[in-house]
This record gives sequence, structure tokens and C-alpha cells, in this order.
Amino acid sequence: MPASLRHFSSADILERLPELGALLQACVHDGASIGFILPFDTAASQAFWTDNVLPAVTRGVRLLLVAEVEGTVAGAVQLDWDTNPNQAHRAEVRKLLVAPAFRRRGLARQLMQALEEQASLLPRSLLTLDTRSSDHAEPLYLSLGYVAAGSIPCYALAPAGDRLDATTVMYKQL
Repeated sequence: MPASLRHFSSADILERLPELGALLQACVHDGASIGFILPFDTAASQAFWTDNVLPAVTRGVRLLLVAEVEGTVAGAVQLDWDTNPNQAHRAEVRKLLVAPAFRRRGLARQLMQALEEQASLLPRSLLTLDTRSSDHAEPLYLSLGYVAAGSIPCYALAPAGDRLDATTVMYKQL
């Protein structure tokens, strides 16, 4: 079944908070390096959406793009353009998430391509992101035309809390 993509408004975030929380929690529990460590419970997962994403979407400086499959939240990605005046040409890709049950169906690629289209409409001509070095997301970003600017060792604690992982900083000019 193909995914449908749509922008989530502030009201959508609040209405679908349990699903968004479940998506984030599933990704963290599956080992995604997206800023959280285990244990990671429902309250912490939902707090991310209400305390971090919701205010930025409400202020109009972040886009939350959600992939739905048969009405279920299957993935999401954020475009953050809350930048300083000297960076008004740039936006940051944040938290590309695909629920483990929906992986290997092209959702991540579909979300990223739609995000890039939205960035060009802002207009933003440079996208940046970081991803755990050697993670399965790194080849995806490279295949989409992102360039690895470099790697930072010992950048973030792994989700299991047992080691420090490097991150790769990437960019794409639109």
C-alpha cells in the first residue's frame, strides 16, 4: 500500500500525539540514534513532540511531514528553518523516522524528496543534517545527493548507553 504524505499542523500533532509518540519510541527502541537513550518511555516520547516540535510548528519555523500508510503514522521528517539572518538560505533536516514495521518500502526516500521540494519553496538552497556514522541512513542520504562534510568522533551516546558514536555531518545544495 503506498504512503500518503501530509504536513502536520499544531492541531494534527496534538490529535495524533499517541501515534507520533509510538513512532519515536519504536525507532529509539530499535536502536536509532536520534537523540535519546534507553530507557525511553511513552511520556518522554510524547514530551518531545509537545515540548520541541509543537512550539516550532506553531511559530511557523518548522515543517513536520508525516507519512501515513492506511491511516497509520508510518514515518516522519522535519525541516527546521529557524536560522539566524545570515543563514536565511539554509534549513536543517531533523529526525527522519520510519517505524520498523514500515521499513524497506521507500518511505524514507519519499519523505526526504518531499522535504527537499518544500525547502526549495521557502526558498532554501542549502540543507544540512547529521547522522550516526556508518548507520543505515548514511547511504540513503548519499544516494539522494547529500555530501559528507566530515565526521566527528565520540559525538553522541548510543541509544543503549554503552558507547560513544561518531556522527557524519552532511549537506545538499538544492
